[in-house]
Amino acid sequence: MWEGVPEAVSVILFFLLMSVVGMLEGMQIAFFAVAKLTKEERGNSKFAQMTCDLLYKGKGMNLPGFMIGRQLCVVSCFFIVSRVTTVSMDEGEGNFWGVSDALQGLFDTGFLGAVITTILASISWQLVASAFPIAFLSNPITYALLVWCLFLESTGICSGAWFLAKIDKKIRGFQRDEVYIGSAEERQAKDMGDEDDAAGPGHMAKLPGFADMELPASLEKLMKEDPSVVEYIRSISKQMEADKAEGSFTEENV
Repeated sequence: MWEGVPEAVSVILFFLLMSVVGMLEGMQIAFFAVAKLTKEERGNSKFAQMTCDLLYKGKGMNLPGFMIGRQLCVVSCFFIVSRVTTVSMDEGEGNFWGVSDALQGLFDTGFLGAVITTILASISWQLVASAFPIAFLSNPITYALLVWCLFLESTGICSGAWFLAKIDKKIRGFQRDEVYIGSAEERQAKDMGDEDDAAGPGHMAKLPGFADMELPASLEKLMKEDPSVVEYIRSISKQMEADKAEGSFTEENV
């Protein structure tokens, strides 16, 4: 870190900024994951709805705008994080932990900090966001960071990116996905949704023995209100799986 900055402050800044970068990395995954979902499938969380309303309003230009602002924010955070994670020993102090000169030279390049930040502030957050995009959007910090990133983009620091993207679009003849496959609402109206056995964001894994059955809304509500109903259904599912394994289960048993 810079001279004069206390070590305690450096540690606090490290974890704080790593968390911010992690949130931004996860947000881009979650945003693209829910882009193909209808409003009904995006949940009923207040902040998830606020985030989606802001992100996809109008012609959806806030999504690429967020990507620009996000990059500005990530670069700013990494500028400080790199100062904290870079290991550089002054002449005469010896090597870090007594390692060889070759390994110390590798540390001096910032490679160690790059590995740490890649794992802790990027990949791990992206994995969580890809598995739970709706829950990720329900975090109020997500909405706050979205507003901040859109503000950074509105400053015009990287407005040249819009110009270059427009040239690329013109040359390659790109069109929005909606031109080819329609919006999520249009696909739903035309019964062009995902297959019944689809898995991924917005799709719940189906219970064994109930793969082809749709639960009534009243039963789903009862399951949410009474945990004992969930346990009962699970017991039935386990029994059906056991009967199937023993060869005594048939379609007539359902």
